[in-house]
Amino acid sequence: MKVQKFSIADVNLVRSPGQSGDIFVANMVDERHGGHITIGYGRYAPEQTLTETMAVDDVMIVLEGRIAVSMGAGTVEAGPGEIVYMPKGASVTITTEGEGALTAYVTYPHWAEAHES
Repeated sequence: MKVQKFSIADVNLVRSPGQSGDIFVANMVDERHGGHITIGYGRYAPEQTLTETMAVDDVMIVLEGRIAVSMGAGTVEAGPGEIVYMPKGASVTITTEGEGALTAYVTYPHWAEAHES
C-alpha cells in the first residue's frame, strides 16, 4: 500500500449500514485496500442519535460541528479538533445538535467486517 492523502472532496458518503437516521459514512481505506485499519469520514445531520455497542476500537476526530458521546460512565462533548475514543465493547450513544457534525474516523479492526459477523 502506498502513502495516500484524502480530503472531504474525495468522499462518496453513503447511509451508515443498519441506520435509518441521517448519518453517512465513507471509508477511504479498509479491508478492500489491504490496510489493517479503516479510515474514513462521517457526516451527522442535526438532531441525530446513534446508539451502538462498539464492535471495534473507534477513534473519532471532530472536524466541524459538535457531538456528544454518552456511556454508562458519563458524557463527553467534542468539537472541532477534538478526538473521542470509543473502546470495543462499549455501549455508546452519539448525538448531534445544532448544525450536525463532520468527523473523520479510524477503526481497528475493520468495522464493516465486524458488523457482518
